Amino acid sequence: MGVRPPSSGDDDEPESIEFGIAAVDARLKDADLSFPATKDDVAAELGHERIPYNVHGSDVALGEMLAEVDAEEFRSRQELLNELHRPFEEYRKKHSGGVFQQMRSMLPF
Repeated sequence: MGVRPPSSGDDDEPESIEFGIAAVDARLKDADLSFPATKDDVAAELGHERIPYNVHGSDVALGEMLAEVDAEEFRSRQELLNELHRPFEEYRKKHSGGVFQQMRSMLPF
């Protein structure tokens, strides 16, 4: 996921804030990793990376999310992202600050 940060009133276009799967995808594009790849390959290359899982910048190690994935090999980057989607969503829900924090994350400011 990615969202635009709040506007500061200037005319410059704000950059988006990447979190969750969108942040993983950005890291994968910059990584020296080819597919098919095993879970161990991904962990060795990116397992130490801290990935934001919400718009507030809270993060988790990608290795921790990989540990929640059942698949041992990924034929493509998209397959890896698909497998990581559920663990990231569950982690985000489990570590959210309750209803208030969830509502706050939906607001554009």
